[in-house]
Amino acid sequence: MARPYWSGHIQISLVSFGVKLFVATEAKGEIRFHQISRSTGERVRHQKVLASALEDAPGEAAAPVEKDEIVKGYEYTKGQYVIIEPSEIANLRVPSKHTVEIQQFVSLDELPPEYLEKPYFVVPENDIQGEAFAVVRAALAQSKKAGLGKIAFSGREHILAITAAPGDERGMMAYSMRYQEELRKPAEYFSDIKKVAIDKDSLDLAETLIKKRTAKFDPAKFTDGYEVALKELVDAKIKHLPIPKDEEPAPQRGQVVNLMDALRQSVQGSEAAPATGKKKPPVSVKEAPAAKTAKGIALVKSAKSEAKAPRRKSA
Repeated sequence: MARPYWSGHIQISLVSFGVKLFVATEAKGEIRFHQISRSTGERVRHQKVLASALEDAPGEAAAPVEKDEIVKGYEYTKGQYVIIEPSEIANLRVPSKHTVEIQQFVSLDELPPEYLEKPYFVVPENDIQGEAFAVVRAALAQSKKAGLGKIAFSGREHILAITAAPGDERGMMAYSMRYQEELRKPAEYFSDIKKVAIDKDSLDLAETLIKKRTAKFDPAKFTDGYEVALKELVDAKIKHLPIPKDEEPAPQRGQVVNLMDALRQSVQGSEAAPATGKKKPPVSVKEAPAAKTAKGIALVKSAKSEAKAPRRKSA
């Protein structure tokens, strides 16, 4: 098992038990790039040097500053710094470095997803802590609640939400959360969206389409297409093969249909898809001045003869 990211206690009123937090995510990308000199092909490395050395002799190589000589500094006035030693930061008086005190509980459906930041696995520190851990975990699962507290790591104090791990009767999950001031105000982006009168028939069809395309979430169905394309590019370069390039999608021309027709065809396509395994080409939204509907909505359906886009060149 990996080393815990954080060790300490969870405290709920007078109840306290030791836990360990493990980061629940890991980077899985296979492609890693280095910075290379275009002219020599050598790897470029960065060195930390004194600012005065660059100012006094900008054309000369400056001597690197040793790692143990570098400390943090806060600029309290122009060019003047107060030095902060690593030991002073390590000894900051922050109780949440050692204990997550649960301040309140909330229903799981009250946690806005935009506030959730990073997941962690929570396990008891040892077998002695197991009973209290199991009781609190079961209570969270039964009540469908999350406990909110604060935890200090990585140079700051985070809000932490602790829940029972879904689909497992033993562990708990913790999620670091963003502070309210870290989220931009949605009104700045949504206020210019004009209100539209929703047609009931269109809404019913849209809900039917969503219902027919609803399935149980399976994360294994989703892969990183960008990583796949990068690997194709690297393989082609190594093997001196033609470089795969993105191509412009085929222009969509043909019959103009309105939103209601597009929804009906989409629902019909959803019904036929499981039986045939084939999907109809999507209907894209475009303005069509010559054939606008009364509400200013027009959709373009690709002609059958032009439905297939050119295949991407492969390596």
